Amino acid sequence: MAASSSGIVAALTAAALATVGYLAHQAAEALPAGAARAAVTGAAPAAGTSKAPRAEQDPTALPPDSGQGARVVYSLRRDRVWLVGANGKVARTFEVDPSAVDPPPGRYAVTSRSGAVTGSDGIPVEHVVRFTSVDGVVVGFSAAVDEARAAAAPPAKVRTGGIRESRADGSAMWTFATIGRKVVVVR
Repeated sequence: MAASSSGIVAALTAAALATVGYLAHQAAEALPAGAARAAVTGAAPAAGTSKAPRAEQDPTALPPDSGQGARVVYSLRRDRVWLVGANGKVARTFEVDPSAVDPPPGRYAVTSRSGAVTGSDGIPVEHVVRFTSVDGVVVGFSAAVDEARAAAAPPAKVRTGGIRESRADGSAMWTFATIGRKVVVVR
């Protein structure tokens, strides 16, 4: 029963995220030309609006100085990933559970991928996308096959480099992050 309940919760969460993403896209498309131009030219915000940096207003905003072109952007502070298309637009963003070993900020490329393996913490994972290693620990993105089991598992005593995503986000990463795809790690 618990496994089916967690599946329902995961499906509802995925549906809610898809709906929010769709609505955000629709809202962006409906922006008046002047509003978009003001953001690009640095015009002063209208009276009553906040002057806070975009990242503080929207924690899902793509970090500045995160590169150009198609890339995966991973923020260590936000525990968030952005899949950015060649046009510079965010195709998807999602939260992740960080690994025990953080890669230093910098520019990397996807070096290897595995459809399904057992993680160094003993949890079966899928859609593994690796991009660097730190002190002999391979670092990459992956999704636990059984998300409920992975969430309930006690913390491993092993230094792992697995940055965990949901299965839906892992599938999106797998499709997007092929061998050689840029990965940019920011604070």
